[in-house]
Amino acid sequence: MAIKIVMERTAKPEHRDDLLELLKKLRAKAVHQPGYLAGETLCSLENPDSHLIISTWHSLQDWKNWERNTERAVLVAQIETLLQQPSRVGIFIDSAASISWHSLPEAI
Repeated sequence: MAIKIVMERTAKPEHRDDLLELLKKLRAKAVHQPGYLAGETLCSLENPDSHLIISTWHSLQDWKNWERNTERAVLVAQIETLLQQPSRVGIFIDSAASISWHSLPEAI
């Protein structure tokens, strides 16, 4: 069962373009990771500094492997310096699956 990672990042206004450039670099690396299925970056119409990044992974373990990747860590550290507040990250599954989150195996 695929999972979705949803991140909310709000750039400092003077770093909006820098953030988008780093997000492109991060995506370029993510697409080559085992289990990566898709991703998109959305910009708020109400606040152009606010971005929603959604990635889809084959399993929670695939995401966790990418989350621990050292190349990712370097880019994420750079990204965090450009933000008004730390990134917010959520992990989601299809609610129609009728599965309790606590019953999910680590490698779904």
